[in-house]
Amino acid sequence: MDCIFCRIANREIPARLVYEDDLVVAFEDTNPKAPVHVLIIPKKHIPTNLEIADTDNALVGHMFQVANKIAGERGIAGKGFRLVMNCNEDAGQSVFHIHLHLLGGRSLSWPPG
Repeated sequence: MDCIFCRIANREIPARLVYEDDLVVAFEDTNPKAPVHVLIIPKKHIPTNLEIADTDNALVGHMFQVANKIAGERGIAGKGFRLVMNCNEDAGQSVFHIHLHLLGGRSLSWPPG
């Protein structure tokens, strides 16, 4: 498998890491859509939300906890931020390894796309 996010998690491709633990890696998006745009990815390869198993529930919850931590560190928790996880092409998923977008630092409009 040649997954760019697996390669980032394995440190085979450089990224601007902002957080790492045994379960996840978080890094700056290379094409940011907001002043703060961080991707939180599990080290375990899961292609889409549709493949999240019951045994992955704690992992996915941990991704959200890490997003909250980073939002606090970046100073956007108080005013607000958006968490987005796309599923498949029509939703805008371009890398087939689940990832949570943390967006903030400006007023975000709705609907997003």
